[in-house]
Amino acid sequence: MVPDGVRRIRVVYLDHVARLSGGELALLRTLPPLLDRVEAIVVLAEDGPLAERLRAIGVEVIALPLADDVRDVRRAGAPTAALSPRTLWRLLRYIEATARLLRRLDADLVHTNSLKAAIYGGLAGRLARVPVVWHVRDRIADDYLPRPAVLLVRLASRLLPTAVVANSQATLATLRPRRRSAVVASPVVPDSVVPSHGVLQRGSGGFTVGVVGRLAEWKGQHVFLDAFAQVFAGSPARAWLVGSAMFGEEAYEQRLRDQVVSLGIDEQVDFRGFREDVDAELAEMDVVVHCSVLPEPFGQVVIEAMSAGRPVIASAEGGPAEVVTDGVDGLLVPPRDPALLAAALRRLFEDPGLRQRLAVAGRETALGYSPERTAEGLMAVYRQVLGR
Repeated sequence: MVPDGVRRIRVVYLDHVARLSGGELALLRTLPPLLDRVEAIVVLAEDGPLAERLRAIGVEVIALPLADDVRDVRRAGAPTAALSPRTLWRLLRYIEATARLLRRLDADLVHTNSLKAAIYGGLAGRLARVPVVWHVRDRIADDYLPRPAVLLVRLASRLLPTAVVANSQATLATLRPRRRSAVVASPVVPDSVVPSHGVLQRGSGGFTVGVVGRLAEWKGQHVFLDAFAQVFAGSPARAWLVGSAMFGEEAYEQRLRDQVVSLGIDEQVDFRGFREDVDAELAEMDVVVHCSVLPEPFGQVVIEAMSAGRPVIASAEGGPAEVVTDGVDGLLVPPRDPALLAAALRRLFEDPGLRQRLAVAGRETALGYSPERTAEGLMAVYRQVLGR
């Protein structure tokens, strides 16, 4: 709590999208316990659901529109697309407009919440002479970004931010920053995730295995479908894919739909699409699978599933490997191997007692990822940056 007469730290949070994706949900969950110490102003490059949800909790939101061809540059096209004369000119104008806004808002600190915002927000912060904290939620590695983009981001991390926050040790290791750095995990809100009927007590019959996340090849839904078919093809078991294609990934979704037909499991697989109420989906699953074929920067859905009292199988690399203790609060399997994932699915299907033990222990683990703990981690960084 800030003492009477002392102004709260005025932090301007920058994000290039207003969609309810992983990093944006993490920001939405983190801000409430910060608001007694931070005057938060969120500047988004588009309007959308995130803006509505932030305003509902009393956070000031400013939409500063960024041209679509700049905002929607995909990872595979960066930085080549960003260097086209038209796109570069629009980006430079947006950086200047952001710097003017930061000066007008009299910001104490800039906190960038996405990788694109880190670049334009870092430059704007420098122009406005405001300290910048990068919150990095993406792997800065060749398997995730084009090599030129990796080199550009790593160089920028040594020049633009005053401090760097990463969502996991795995993420921080890929960036290799030379600035002050800290690991602050993304939060879940346990009371909103845990089903009212308790740990692992589902409300409907049957056996349902689910994957939650946008439909993208690196998320590995194709590996999950292969594994599911090996164990459950022709049985009453069901597979749920919760999420939708978001960033030009519709072709991958169609490949998944073709895959379930070729595997003969099309009657067992439910493409649930985007669901804002993810906890309601989790409440109907017996097992939640995380199956990314690239190291996940953090794996927020793993914590959400554990918080919801669901036993979890996760890929044994990246952020999830820092969260899950194999055989204690979840199962870890080598990524990209449908046969090993199938073996883990069969093990949990055949052993309800193990499912129960993992669910209970996972719930306890998830309690350590509260918004309050995330807020304290960020406040420590803010104080260091501002010398308070």
